[in-house]
Amino acid sequence: MREFTRPVVVISKCLGFEAVRYDGSVIHDESVRVFKAHVDFIPVCPEVEIGLGVPRAPVRIVQDSARRRLIQPATGADVTEKMEAFTNSFLDGLEAVDGFILKSRSPSSGIKDVKVYARVEKGAPVSKGPGFFGGAVLARFGHLAVEDEGRLKNLRIREHFLTKLFALASFREVKVSGRLGELVKFHTRNKFLFMAYNQTRLRALGKTVANRERLPAAEVIRAYEEDFYAAFARPPRRTANINVLMHGLGYFSEQLGREEKSFFLNLLDEYRGERVPLSVPLTVLREYVVRFGDKYLASQTFFSPFPAELVDLADSGKGKTE
Repeated sequence: MREFTRPVVVISKCLGFEAVRYDGSVIHDESVRVFKAHVDFIPVCPEVEIGLGVPRAPVRIVQDSARRRLIQPATGADVTEKMEAFTNSFLDGLEAVDGFILKSRSPSSGIKDVKVYARVEKGAPVSKGPGFFGGAVLARFGHLAVEDEGRLKNLRIREHFLTKLFALASFREVKVSGRLGELVKFHTRNKFLFMAYNQTRLRALGKTVANRERLPAAEVIRAYEEDFYAAFARPPRRTANINVLMHGLGYFSEQLGREEKSFFLNLLDEYRGERVPLSVPLTVLREYVVRFGDKYLASQTFFSPFPAELVDLADSGKGKTE
């Protein structure tokens, strides 16, 4: 069974940690509750950190002629500079972090779809964008696993987030080791995963690991890191996952009977038609790996990209991406 490195994740404190929302409430998010057994969280509430109380009058983003401001309409307080100062200080102080789960649509922590207004007074929003803290996170750490709790209710987005998050945590250990041997092991274990995500980056990563120029380990790892982050920029397409599953099936072409092959190919058609999630054909192929004792495939993270306890087939259907 694969041993997972515990990711370090910055999370909005209102998501199951403390009652710090503007109305004094806490959001009991089931996904976050399950994550706690496998993730080291760093909870934060930027609005409380800059001195806004609980409960508190809401803040909103106001676009004036020069720039966006963070305003508390009920009091007229402009907390823009306070929020920016806290954000820079907090993010500067982060040492080891693999991802962020932030409160959706929050004027401070939201990463998208945050309402922007033309004036402090009541009125319709004129645009949408990231919050002050969330926007800074994207600017500095957009290459990491960054999502809001609303989007994580979508099965495809959640699986991509978790796959990327645990890959990042594992790669962080490679960087800490500073050893080429650890990088080679990491790359070998993740070949199928890279094949699904981005075959162009897989080839580039392979060339870097080969290190034909005999570069120092630190330089090789830095070069590898750039393509590694780029490989996970987007979720894999269904067709790419199917290609990897077919590639895996080829390892057992001589051992499987006609009916077993037909059954698996039918599952791929079900997955292609979005009638079953990826975990269904993946589980069947993993059973073949165990049955036939293929050690190379057993080591591939593609078959177990994150802890099984985090597998959740619930899907909001919102925010689907290809």
